[in-house]
Order: sequence, then structure tokens, then C-alpha cells
Amino acid sequence: MPVELSYLQAVVLGVVEGLTEFLPISSTGHLTVVEHLLGLPVDAPAVTAYTAIIQIGAIVATFIYFARKIARLFLAWVHGLRDAEARTDRDYRLAWAVVVGSIPVGLVGFALKDVIAGPLRSLWVVAAGLVLWSAVIWVAEQRHDILERRGEQRGEEGVTVRDGLVIGLVQCFSLIPGVSRSGATISAGLIRGIDRVTATELSFFMAIPALTAAGLFELVDAWGDLKTLGAGQMLVGIVVAFVTAYASIAWLLRFVATNSLRAFIGYRVALGAALVLALAAGWLSAT
Repeated sequence: MPVELSYLQAVVLGVVEGLTEFLPISSTGHLTVVEHLLGLPVDAPAVTAYTAIIQIGAIVATFIYFARKIARLFLAWVHGLRDAEARTDRDYRLAWAVVVGSIPVGLVGFALKDVIAGPLRSLWVVAAGLVLWSAVIWVAEQRHDILERRGEQRGEEGVTVRDGLVIGLVQCFSLIPGVSRSGATISAGLIRGIDRVTATELSFFMAIPALTAAGLFELVDAWGDLKTLGAGQMLVGIVVAFVTAYASIAWLLRFVATNSLRAFIGYRVALGAALVLALAAGWLSAT
């Protein structure tokens, strides 16, 4: 059955995507919950594809916000490929960390695409992901505090390709709704001894290839189904996601400069518990 999407629903989903994509609270989890509340079939190919495609707005927001730094890293990477001396530049290593870290989630996401779009869309999975990954965030922040007191944290100049690989492997857990891509990558960075601001920026950079690949793949895979949603609704969702994502990026970077991610743990656990209650009581269906 064709899925119809109103402009109001497009705006709501765009706001949810933009606000939650870069916060460690799981955009996929929130979108799944909101889609349920809006009465949309969350397992329908068109709906799954739409939520991936409006991420284009978040990607563009990241490109614009970090335009100069992205250009700097790209040029350092290209220069390093051609000149051995340039490979000592920290930007060259940082760029390779992002490149290497972006590969695992693409491979795992492609291999498990049917599972991700199907069984993992259950609200029980979202609730479990929200609650259980909160423990990982807490451990990461504990590790951050210990290293900060010792003066053993590393900034951009200390990021290695191995850091990128580890963060990239942990990013694969974000394919589970409720975990959160930023929650996974930032936590991995903190555990590796990277300072919070640098870990957050790495999370943003690794989001670009991951979100771009997901959006393009879904666009091709479900193009016929998407036509029923309307080009106007898709454009509205992308634009709204861009505006809210840009504001979210700016706010999060200011926040992590002086605050820990523990502030999000209470919200994650409370939302997960509320979902369990709603599902157990029959107020919401799991799929």
C-alpha cells in the first residue's frame, strides 16, 4: 500500500532528524518512535528510505559548518599521497583516521541492510539500545575524567589511524537503533584518550561518508516507493533537517567544551524506560 506523507509530518520528521542526528541520543531511535506516533508504517521501504534521505540536510549542514576544516584535511590528504614529507602533517594523519574509520560501518551496513531495515526497527530494540549504551557513555566519561586529571588526553595532533579504525569499528554499533552514531563514536574517542571536543569533531567528520552512503543507497533502492511520498515533502524534510542540524552542531560543540555527555544519560534511560512501559502496557506496538 502506498505511503502518503503530509507536509506537517515532513516538517516534524525533519526537525527530529536535525536535532537528534548529532546528539548522543539516537536519531534513528527518535525517528522510529515519532513515525509510530504519526501513524506511519516504520517498516515500509518508503518510510525507511525517507528517514535516510532527509539526512542529506544534516550532511550539508556539516559540510557548511566545517567547510574550511574539511577543505584543509582534504588538501593535506591529497598532498600527502603525492609527497612523502607531507605525510608528517597532523592533518594528513587526521584525514586518514576519518577515511579508515568510515569504512567499517559501510561494509557492515551493506551486509546487514535487511536486518537493519527489518527486525532492528522494533521499539524494543530502540529501548534496549537507549538504556544499555548509556552505560558505555558513562564508562567513556569516567575514562575521560581520569585521563584529564593525569594530563594524558590527546588533541588533533595526537589522533592516529588506529584511533580512526577503533572509532569506526565502534560506529558499527550505531546501526542498532537507540545506540546513537555520535554516542558510539564520541564514546570510543574518549576511551581512546582523545579529548571531548576533538572526539566530537571526529564524530561529525565520520558522519559525512556514513550518512551520504546511506542516503544514496536508500534513494536508489526505494526510488519507486519514494515517488508516492511527494518531492515537495522530501524537499521540506531535507531543508528543515539542514536548519535544525546546523543549530545542533553549533550547540553541541559549545556544550562539550565545558560539559560531559553524562547530561544525556538521564534522558536516554528515561526515554528507554518510558518506551518499555508503553510497549508493555500496549500503548505502542513494537513494529
